[in-house]
Amino acid sequence: MSIFRIGFLPLVDSVLPIVAHEFELAKAEGVSIELVKDPSWATVRDRLIYGQTDAAHLLAPLAIATSLGLDRPAVPLGAPFMLGLNGNAVTVSPRIAALLGEGAVDDVAATGQRLAEVARAEAKAGRKLRFAVVHRYSSHNYMLRYWLAASGCDPDHDVEIVVVPPPFVAEALEVGEIDGSCVGEPWNSVAVERGVGVIVAATARIWSRGVEKLLAFRRQTLDERRDEVAALLRALHAAGKLVADRQRRDEVAKVLAKPAYIDRSAELIARALSNRMVLAQGQAPTAITDFLVLHREAANFPWRSQAMWLYSQMVRWNHAPLDSQGFEAAAAVFRPDIYRAALAGTDAILPTASAKVEGAIEQPLGASSVSGRLILGPDTFFDGRRFDPDRAEEYLAQG
Repeated sequence: MSIFRIGFLPLVDSVLPIVAHEFELAKAEGVSIELVKDPSWATVRDRLIYGQTDAAHLLAPLAIATSLGLDRPAVPLGAPFMLGLNGNAVTVSPRIAALLGEGAVDDVAATGQRLAEVARAEAKAGRKLRFAVVHRYSSHNYMLRYWLAASGCDPDHDVEIVVVPPPFVAEALEVGEIDGSCVGEPWNSVAVERGVGVIVAATARIWSRGVEKLLAFRRQTLDERRDEVAALLRALHAAGKLVADRQRRDEVAKVLAKPAYIDRSAELIARALSNRMVLAQGQAPTAITDFLVLHREAANFPWRSQAMWLYSQMVRWNHAPLDSQGFEAAAAVFRPDIYRAALAGTDAILPTASAKVEGAIEQPLGASSVSGRLILGPDTFFDGRRFDPDRAEEYLAQG
């Protein structure tokens, strides 16, 4: 049986490969999964590019940066399967939460404006607010920056943004090393449970279908093991269906809670899976629609336009050069062709298009598909902007 060693970080959105392994869905497709747990994204990336793993649960922008050689010699990667959308939150210390005052977690526009005011006041007093993100090339970084900038806060001057691996964010808040963070679950909930953090925003409200983690392979692996990769993708698709079954949510949470995976309580993990988050210690859970989307609405399809939007943010924040060819190179990392080929003949919904205008869907919308009925959920940005991949440079010129 063909084996895939898959690197991952202890996060709820690593659930699909874990479920594919634990529930023997991979075995049913004739492949075996060996999971390799790491503490940081840099380690997950390095294991992949040096051949210690065959695939990785990886940050989408990091896969693009690695392929383009933005911070090290380029290693071409390919991502034929997205592991989920959304799933991150912005958590701040109780002190900053008190300064922000009461506010609805869904109203990120109002919260962002208050946060910008607090940030400017703190900077004027001689101490900039310090926010942690999980990697320079992370959707967490770009979503946080997008939100702050649109709210009137310059993320390069009014605040400091540093890198802290997800499992250490609660500790960094507790000792006062950071004032806030943008991180995935369960690490926001861990901070809340300890009383050292308050969730003030969900990234699902910044971009309602924000691209997140993906399953990355070295391009050579995709070329040499095409049939085996296809079998693995079918197993992940089956895992998505299982995770989407509400009747099995507690069962899945208990599996993720094992020491080999997230090593935190099943109760905390179930919050993200159920889109019900406890925002502050002692509060009742709050429903956050689409907090984490793992399977439905073609969530696993690698839209090339999502990669191009991420590249636009890399350019915006001087993490990548402005290069018209860069957009196409970023888009080439996402492999909808492999996704379609692997899942043809299954019950998977296969979009006909490979790109779309991001931010243009305000209400659920039917879309063309090869098989099945495709309904795409709202994908709006909180400030109403739209990203047309055919006019990417015009989008950047608008700031």
